[in-house]
Amino acid sequence: MVNNNYFKFSYSVLLVPIIAVLSIWTVYWVELQFKVNFNNYGVYPRTLSGLKGILFSPFIHGSLKHLYSNTLPLAVLSTALFYFYKPVAFKVLFYGTLLSGLITWLIGRPSYHIGVSGVIYLLASFIFFKGVFAKHYRLIALSLFVVFVYGSMLWYILPIKDGISWEGHLGGFLTGLFFAYFLKADIPKPKKFAWEEDNYNEEADEFLSHFDENGNFIESKPEEDPDLDTNTTIGVTYTYHYKKAEEE
Repeated sequence: MVNNNYFKFSYSVLLVPIIAVLSIWTVYWVELQFKVNFNNYGVYPRTLSGLKGILFSPFIHGSLKHLYSNTLPLAVLSTALFYFYKPVAFKVLFYGTLLSGLITWLIGRPSYHIGVSGVIYLLASFIFFKGVFAKHYRLIALSLFVVFVYGSMLWYILPIKDGISWEGHLGGFLTGLFFAYFLKADIPKPKKFAWEEDNYNEEADEFLSHFDENGNFIESKPEEDPDLDTNTTIGVTYTYHYKKAEEE
């Protein structure tokens, strides 16, 4: 597959991040406007009623700070997912959200786990590991970008700070790694130069024909002008120009 046909802009690159960001802000606005609290729709581990949080918890946030800290990473990483991995982007986002939520439900502490952080860890993990596994120069560059910008998030898959659902972070991280390894994506192969091909023939290469066996450049001889009559005598070149006499 050609790179230009694979890495191609589509409306989903803009629409999905916009819808995702608007949805979490709309839910928070509804909570403030109508003075309601949706925390009980979060994931509550190992309870039947807590399973509904697998679907609803990514839309619920406990504070404006919590919401704001998740907005930019969600927008950036979802945009990268749908631009660079469009053929599998919806699978990663939908099934990955379900699986990471299920892991949170299985290993989490007895408390309501809310927020889109698990999805963010899912996206960051998938984008990083998929780029490494694919070994495509553009995707590796994207992986390095994720490490540079969001590498510090790795610490929060560990229980190092109270009040943070490290279980949700860990669930998203493991799910992203799982999808990156097992989910097949039709990644384009990097373009090879002519000399990298298996059937490359040095003797037929027009560029190399300008060099001798020692690597010295061979200047090509100038083409002779058929309209010029050139006579050379004892190292001196005489050039004659003929012109027909005008008729009287």
